[in-house]
Amino acid sequence: MEAKHPESPAGGSLEKQIHAWRAHLRSSRAITNADAMELEDHLREQVASLADGGLSQDEAFLVAVKRMGAIDALTREFAREHSERLWKQLVLSGEGGDGGAEGLAAGGTRRMWVALAFAVAAAVAMKVPALFGIDFDDADPGLFYPTNISFLILPFIVAYFAWERPLTASARLWLAGTFVLAAAAVNAFPFPAAGIGENPSDTHLLTILHLPLTLWLAVGVAYVGGRWQGSERRMDFIRFTGELLIYLVLIALGGGVLIGLTLVLFEAIGIDVEPLVGSWILPCGFAGATVVATWLVEAKQSVIENMAPVLARVFIPLFALVLLAFVVTMTATGRGLDVEREILIAVDLLLVVVFGLVLYSISARDPLAPPGLLDWIQLTLVGTALLVDILALWAIGTRIADFGFTPNRVAALGMNVVLLVNLAGSAVLYVRFLRGHMAFTRLWHWQMAYLYIIAGWAAVVAFLFPPLFGFG
Repeated sequence: MEAKHPESPAGGSLEKQIHAWRAHLRSSRAITNADAMELEDHLREQVASLADGGLSQDEAFLVAVKRMGAIDALTREFAREHSERLWKQLVLSGEGGDGGAEGLAAGGTRRMWVALAFAVAAAVAMKVPALFGIDFDDADPGLFYPTNISFLILPFIVAYFAWERPLTASARLWLAGTFVLAAAAVNAFPFPAAGIGENPSDTHLLTILHLPLTLWLAVGVAYVGGRWQGSERRMDFIRFTGELLIYLVLIALGGGVLIGLTLVLFEAIGIDVEPLVGSWILPCGFAGATVVATWLVEAKQSVIENMAPVLARVFIPLFALVLLAFVVTMTATGRGLDVEREILIAVDLLLVVVFGLVLYSISARDPLAPPGLLDWIQLTLVGTALLVDILALWAIGTRIADFGFTPNRVAALGMNVVLLVNLAGSAVLYVRFLRGHMAFTRLWHWQMAYLYIIAGWAAVVAFLFPPLFGFG
């Protein structure tokens, strides 16, 4: 049976019921994000099967919830909290008890030890190149570590998710093949070696910057258990990405303090541990911390999810105010955007941050909530960012006209075009949503479909630009 669109009457009613059930399910700290996705899959399959048997979608939902024996305790609690719902009678009639609490706690402990094992493996992988004479803290003409950092860390995050999620054998082979082929291709590129104090070639630097973004999509496939269809799962991955960055920043701050104290303490007794810190603690600590942060986001999902709306409410108005002030000042003074390379890089970086903030805030918003003040501020942010992007495109076009095409300028031009289309589409959809002409889920679908465009452009820059521009 083909699922009805969430905006249709029947489909909307079913989606609202599933959304409420999912929100309650995830409020339990005993249920991980992966568990919730798997249980929702089972629920939707049962609803579809029952609907094929002749039941209405509402009736199928009631019966399917009743049959979800793996979460009887949670469904009973949900029914008690929503006593006005008809299906209270359906779920309160089962057997009582919380019998699975100890098993869930044991599962959480097992996940922790598995995550730590993968973290140690990632830390060890960072030192494997040293066996072949490539040290992290040595001058590296081939830029081995910057080029291959994705292959030394991301596979262990994928492996953790592959262990935790019910990934099929074909999905695991596909993911492994993706990393192997990407590593073989990138390391086969004949990039010119940069001497000490020299910059790498433009295409080499572009590959280093865009490769992690391309491979992060493979991490997303592992995160959702190979079930990439559906905006809800991909939006969960966006939330996970934002929360992972938060944890990495916090871990980095704590690690920086710890390293500083270590250096001071050993210096006090006349021992220089800076070489040890540079060649072992920093690379191994970063690799292990990335995997540990992955586990922390999963383990503390119920707590961290409350952080996302708070961060969105704090930073969206601030970024909107900065961009609005920038546009107003530029208009009042009559000054155009400087075409200097450093200025354009700073503007592009700001646009990327704004895009990430918009994406993260959309993922943190309840899609069923009515329009509010934050949505108007979000529209202001998108509109001003769109105007700044147009000005940046004009400046980049002027620079290309004056100095010609280079890999960096073409990459910047393409990135700004990609952001322009996304921001323009987001602005149109926000206006329609605020005027009550569409559901917020359309914005979800737009952003989730656009992930393919972003990853595709990153892959073009990482893999096609080097041979197209002669690896220069």
